[in-house]
Amino acid sequence: MTQTLIQATNLKKSFGANRAVDGISLQVRAGEIYGLVGSDGAGKTTTMRLLAGALRADQGQASVCGFDIQRQTEQARAQIGYLSQRFSLYEDLSVLENIRFFAEVRGLSADEWLPRCTEILEFVGLADFTERRAGQLSGGMKQKLGLASALVTQPRVLLLDEPTTGVDPVTRQDFWQLLIRLVAVTPKCKSKQDSSKENRSVAVLLSTPYMDEASRCNRVGFMKQGRIIAEGAPSQLRERLSGRVLALRGTPLNVLRHVAKTDPDVEDVQAFGDRLHIRVRENTARLVIERLPARIKEKSGKVEELRSVSPVLEDVFIELSTETDTEKVSGDSHE
Repeated sequence: MTQTLIQATNLKKSFGANRAVDGISLQVRAGEIYGLVGSDGAGKTTTMRLLAGALRADQGQASVCGFDIQRQTEQARAQIGYLSQRFSLYEDLSVLENIRFFAEVRGLSADEWLPRCTEILEFVGLADFTERRAGQLSGGMKQKLGLASALVTQPRVLLLDEPTTGVDPVTRQDFWQLLIRLVAVTPKCKSKQDSSKENRSVAVLLSTPYMDEASRCNRVGFMKQGRIIAEGAPSQLRERLSGRVLALRGTPLNVLRHVAKTDPDVEDVQAFGDRLHIRVRENTARLVIERLPARIKEKSGKVEELRSVSPVLEDVFIELSTETDTEKVSGDSHE
């Protein structure tokens, strides 16, 4: 069985009257990328910091590679590579000096970190920039340096808090290619639970505001008000809205939106590029398709396309964000 490297059960954390994390439970296995998705203030960063041992939970338990975060903090941290939202390296130091600093803080000797550093810099595409100061790097290169610094200790677990926020789409693509390659890598096992030679790939837990990135994860957890309200593989989560999303294209768009919103079977209307995505009540898609064009024509609008489409994660996220019921919905019956 694939080893569980991150285990959290009923984690809670409050800041005064604000319950930032309200009973989070999750598991992330070796070789898996798990994405936390939610609006600002949903509790994603606080969850990351609890799992990294940077914050102490008010209630609940968490372990990394079998080490309890609260009782065996240093052993657990030794398994973790952490990349925060903001670039937190030293801009006056070179690429190589930054990696050296973080390696030696973790107690690695030059004989250990230097050969490893060369391999990692090649892996992330910074091998030709070892002497460049971190402050002179582009945003994408800084994120790659942050990842390289997190990897130098050969962690079993990567915690990445919105690692691609603020970088261009090409850099995001490059970063994700690195992650996908990384989960297939087999680092040395440092877990007290696993001395075998199998299932030693890393586990990645990341938060992201981008639905295209969430779609690349093996599993996704949607967070709202400090809770995970839905969890599962992207394909399973999209099944929540199967047969309930219509694509409407035409002119003028504001008229189309207004008419669609007034239909009794329409739950929500959102702009997606040059068209609208309409979420309808269950088993009403055909009825809406039949009657909406005539109503739009009555308002001097023109329908160029109206059809049922497969839902995307944005549709699921919007639906979950508007729900008042925060009871967790699992997309995977095997969890």
